[in-house]
Amino acid sequence: MLAALYRYPVKSLGGEQFQRLDVQARGFSFDRHWMVVDAQGKFLTQRQQPRMSLISAQVDDRGELRLRAPGMQDAVIAGCTDERVDVTVWGDSVPAVSAGSDADVWLSGFLALPCRLVCFAQDAVRAVDPDFAQLHDQVGFADGFPFLLISQASLDDLNGRLEQPVPMLRFRPNLVIDGCHAFAEDEWRRIRIGELEFRVAKPCSRCIIPTIDPATGLRGQEPLRTLMGYRKRENKVYFGQNLIHDGIGQLAAGMPVEVLE
Repeated sequence: MLAALYRYPVKSLGGEQFQRLDVQARGFSFDRHWMVVDAQGKFLTQRQQPRMSLISAQVDDRGELRLRAPGMQDAVIAGCTDERVDVTVWGDSVPAVSAGSDADVWLSGFLALPCRLVCFAQDAVRAVDPDFAQLHDQVGFADGFPFLLISQASLDDLNGRLEQPVPMLRFRPNLVIDGCHAFAEDEWRRIRIGELEFRVAKPCSRCIIPTIDPATGLRGQEPLRTLMGYRKRENKVYFGQNLIHDGIGQLAAGMPVEVLE
């Protein structure tokens, strides 16, 4: 069963949980639609700026983005400008547009470094890695794939090994599945959720972001230290699966999940 749906409007900022979301060509609507970049147009994440974990991002029904952070007045970004900005994400050059100077000033002030907020350009197409995808597959500003799936049982297994359990949002999934055994998702190749089918592209190798407490913005050693003891392979730690969807539609919590392969 599909237990929870999450999207992250701004790459590496806070996420939102939903009961129902539209699936479009690049994934969930407005998922990783905005991104913070440095003065050279290179993407910024919690890896370099852990304080980004303290910023929440929400999108309303009109497509307006609201940013919240401790000690700051809310910033509301009503839309994007016409100013084109060339940005890079993991070596990919992606056409983007500026979200406006007010957003830039707000983010630069909170993060204490010069940065800009950009939107994914409407006419931009960022292809998924062809080693794992088909020609038509697209992704927004996410690291590489439209969806990340984790089972609740996998998190429960991990938390059973930790002194202090961690919430699912530490791992920033889009889809949380319940009703299977721990790490069952490692065995899947193709699944159906509701009317939509997904290809399980590759396991997700984890960086340091799950070690950042989103309540404080501080880094620790867990849960990566524990995961290294039983989820390490070829010098990488894996937790969750990257998915690519076929078609567009809608997903809702409670939908059945069918393993096709």
